[in-house]
Amino acid sequence: MIWLAWRQFRAQSIAAAAVLALLAIVLAATGPHLASLYNGAGLSDCHANCIALAGNFVAQFEGSYIGSLYYLGVVLMYLTPALIGIFWGAPLISRELETGTFRLAWNQSVTRTRWTLTKLGLIGLASVATAGLLSLAISWWASPIDAAFQFGGQYTPVSFIRMSPPIFDARGVVPLGYAAFAFALGVTAGVVLRRTLPAMAVTLVLFAAVQILVPVFIRPNIIPPDQIIAPLIAPSAGLTIRGSQGTTGGVLTVQGDFSKPGAWILSDQSITPAGHVFAVPATQACLGNKGQACMNWIARQHLRQLVTYQPASRFWPLQWIETAFYFALAAVLCALCTWQIRRRNP
Repeated sequence: MIWLAWRQFRAQSIAAAAVLALLAIVLAATGPHLASLYNGAGLSDCHANCIALAGNFVAQFEGSYIGSLYYLGVVLMYLTPALIGIFWGAPLISRELETGTFRLAWNQSVTRTRWTLTKLGLIGLASVATAGLLSLAISWWASPIDAAFQFGGQYTPVSFIRMSPPIFDARGVVPLGYAAFAFALGVTAGVVLRRTLPAMAVTLVLFAAVQILVPVFIRPNIIPPDQIIAPLIAPSAGLTIRGSQGTTGGVLTVQGDFSKPGAWILSDQSITPAGHVFAVPATQACLGNKGQACMNWIARQHLRQLVTYQPASRFWPLQWIETAFYFALAAVLCALCTWQIRRRNP
């Protein structure tokens, strides 16, 4: 049974191995140059006040082939679990059901349960291994850039720190969980729908929905976030004033500068002394004017800054918890597939 499953999966495994080998060659050839740029920027010996050095380092590769490789690696880490679910998971059993070849397999000495578990185990392990090797290679190559983004700086987009959703999903061990879940989701869709193309479409839609909903609603609260309240001092160079002007006036909001290297900022609000969110009708002092008169008016409001965030130190705890969550979902889906096949009539 293992030999048969391998024969059916041989073409996909060879293609995946070829892509991984090509990527490894590219990353191995360019990685030392990236590391030398990082060391040359002085970041390897910098432990405090490294914002300027990090900004200079990021500016060196922005727009170059290194920057393109970095963003390509992020996109590739997002695509890999989805492609595994669509092209490895969805057709795995649905094609057998659709063409009727399952009847031959089920009339042999191999039981349905063994037939199902062998397919799920072999291809599932291959899926997890592929995502793991890819994540390991890209995380190793991009480690100097990720370290520089942790310091911040004017050239560093806040959305590219390791804790932020765009990068968190493409680093560490969590891609292994995504691959396992996407594969199991594709198999389940195929078993339920019994048609390959509809199963592929459903897998893509559901996996994309999960990838959007988890970072927004679940991940911020897996570990209770930290909060900090500090006086908001005006005038301040780090003060951001937003005003929407209309025919009857405008609404004024104020946001202070918050510096916590590598932290994932969930919310940043200004609150009044009574604890209410500061969003008030704009005064004449601040409508279309962010000068001294506006700053003086804001200073008289005695505002405070309320920031909710996940610190950088929680990167690995969140990674392990979320990975376990996806593996648990994959196990439930695989159990559902096995149960469905055992009870299905030919």
